[in-house]
Amino acid sequence: MTRVIVLSIFIFLLGAHSAQSQGTGKREDASRGKDVIAQCTGCHNIDNDEKKVGPSLKGLFKRQKLLNGSLATEANIRLVITRGRGGMPAYENILSTDQLDLLLAFLKRH
Repeated sequence: MTRVIVLSIFIFLLGAHSAQSQGTGKREDASRGKDVIAQCTGCHNIDNDEKKVGPSLKGLFKRQKLLNGSLATEANIRLVITRGRGGMPAYENILSTDQLDLLLAFLKRH
């Protein structure tokens, strides 16, 4: 009986910790993504709509379409970043998967 109670408490605490981590994960990822996006700000604005070398990234996920005409979905944005497009170089071998995920989390919030 004691083992069942201890196991139940352990499972409850593990679930509570997991739920807490998931609840703040996206916000933390977006904050950490700010460090990654520093690589992009030489060519892209993130705080206003003005074009630099490339288009502004402000509100990117709120747009209907990207400049290449594709829908502004995470999959299409990920492709543009990793493979490059137009004058933008490919970042597939520059950004790790984790860095790309952090960058996308940041862009979704801005």
